[in-house]
Amino acid sequence: MANRLAHESSPYLLQHAANPVHWRPWDQAAIAEAVETDKPIFLSIGYSACHWCHVMEHESFENQEIADYLNEHFVSIKVDREERPDLDQIYMNAVQMLTGRGGWPMSVFLTPQLKPFFGGTYWPPAPRGGMPGFDQVLRAVMDAWENRRAIALEQSEKFAERLQEIGQAEDSGELIDLHLLDDAYKYLESIYDFRHGGFGGAPKFPHTMDIELCLRYSRRQPSSRALEMAIHNLDQMARGGIYDHLGGGFARYSVDARWLVPHFEKMLYDNALLAGVYVDGYRATGREDFARVARETCDYVLYYLTDETGGFQSTEDADSEGEEGKFYVWTPQEIVDILGEGEGRRFCEIYDVSESGNFEGKNILNLPQSIEDWGSASNLDVVELRRELDVAREKLLKVRDQRIRPAKDDKVLVSWNGLMIDSLARAAGALNEPKYLIAAERAADFVFDRMFDDSGRLLHSYRHGVAKLAAYLDDYANLANACISLYEASFAERWLQRAIELTNLMIRHFGDPVGGGFYFTADDHEKLIARNKDMYDNSVPSGNSMAAVVLLRLSALLGNTELLDEAVTTIRVAAPLMKKHPTATGQMLAAVDRYLGPAREVVILGNTDSDATSEFLAELRRRYTPNSVIACISPETTLPDDSPLAPIFAGKAPLPEADGTIFVCENFACQRPVTAAEAIADLRQSPA
Repeated sequence: MANRLAHESSPYLLQHAANPVHWRPWDQAAIAEAVETDKPIFLSIGYSACHWCHVMEHESFENQEIADYLNEHFVSIKVDREERPDLDQIYMNAVQMLTGRGGWPMSVFLTPQLKPFFGGTYWPPAPRGGMPGFDQVLRAVMDAWENRRAIALEQSEKFAERLQEIGQAEDSGELIDLHLLDDAYKYLESIYDFRHGGFGGAPKFPHTMDIELCLRYSRRQPSSRALEMAIHNLDQMARGGIYDHLGGGFARYSVDARWLVPHFEKMLYDNALLAGVYVDGYRATGREDFARVARETCDYVLYYLTDETGGFQSTEDADSEGEEGKFYVWTPQEIVDILGEGEGRRFCEIYDVSESGNFEGKNILNLPQSIEDWGSASNLDVVELRRELDVAREKLLKVRDQRIRPAKDDKVLVSWNGLMIDSLARAAGALNEPKYLIAAERAADFVFDRMFDDSGRLLHSYRHGVAKLAAYLDDYANLANACISLYEASFAERWLQRAIELTNLMIRHFGDPVGGGFYFTADDHEKLIARNKDMYDNSVPSGNSMAAVVLLRLSALLGNTELLDEAVTTIRVAAPLMKKHPTATGQMLAAVDRYLGPAREVVILGNTDSDATSEFLAELRRRYTPNSVIACISPETTLPDDSPLAPIFAGKAPLPEADGTIFVCENFACQRPVTAAEAIADLRQSPA
């Protein structure tokens, strides 16, 4: 019985294909083997960019003695959490119940009926640092299975019942009002690090949904510190080592409180969400440095994480040549050799590069103070200094790109692509970068061309010409949201039609018509021990929160009150969680903000290539109006009665001699139509 991972498509599973452990993928054959042999299952879940997953593989799964014990006593199943987030959710809940914490690698022991009875995360091969050795854990689990099985089975039943309860959130019937937003903001303010930025202490994650919530809340309560917190957080991350000052893009998180030392892996979803929040930071403040970070983050994805067919790839590893961060760090001499003595020493001083180093004797580039502050203190022209540093970074990047890059997980996941497509579509208009819209449409076309099955259902993962695995709730919701953003960026009705189709499939196959909200898996998905409703944000927005946003955006564009009702029910399901855990429900709180309004529909009769209409759109897209929807058609267009846009354009006619006519409706009341030129003047007179 050999290792059976060699024919899998997941880079993470393929990393383990040469292990002496007789790994199986999660499939019916592996489960049947556990039933037939009456062996417990050792389920190991991780992902390709996970540093500690690599460590446990090297220490334990390449250890012949440990492998022999696993092969004799267990059916060992290896799962890529990015391919199977449904399994990851269920068994992560179990590990958190067992240990009070979670993380990857996740190590869970199951009965042949797939019910967990013991678990944890990383274990060293032998006892170390107060942790038991993995060899000890395996023997203790086997002892329990052979000699105290009744207790193990009883525990597994209790865990299974609890896991099923977790997934059964229902419509709370609670009133959705401003108190939810007020209380969430107060909590965010109470845990905010006003010195270094970020919410809570080390390790620090970007918390993009919380930053977005602060930006939104600052519009409701300008006297609050919400905008200050958002700006400070964006500043600190962009200056820290978590940001790649040469190639753009962000690492997964910072191990310290001041954003200096990252866990060096780069994830598509982080960079999608961070590109979006820096776009919004720019729109809310007009700060060009936020626009620059957004551009550089988008460009990182376009240059380094884009499949030749247009889809966006998943991750870059933390390690290269067996060392974490080796690809990214520098010595002063390396920099001086490339830039020359004068410019090199200046670069080192500005970017915190020293002989002693700030990371294991070498240096992570970061900005202890802003370039403007450094230039002013040194009596240098800041504009000239910026030009010099731009050239220097280009030279250093060119050299760095000749190093051995970290390994890449090149699979394409729909849910993460949806996040990136959305951010690119919004960045295209806000930053006046047409290439971002081109890339976003190309990625979306790739998904629709390559990632649907013959029955018209979405598939979750694609790699090397093969799409597979039934899609999950966040695949449908994120892609539908991206399609709405593509429509608003291009006004191509095909994207709105796609969003409608995806939303209808989402409601039909994932919705709970009795309890409200949406299940993470479809009604015809593989039967597992629990069917969850994904309500909590993790590193990405929860599926239900994105579903609520989609329903609210579509209901406004289509004038569809049924979609609005569905959105409200979904929000009410999450209401108790928003009260208890605001930092884990930021995207749903953004949906609350959108629902409570004021919501605005901007309807345009105009040609997008005409001067006044295009100028109005450019001005509008540079502004932070998070609760608006935009629709546009040419004045010469006659919409058919069955067009989804027919209701929003009903009764609207262009003004005589106008180069674009603008209709603005807010809270179910429409203002008088104005010309595009008048609308531009109004925008420029109003606050950003």
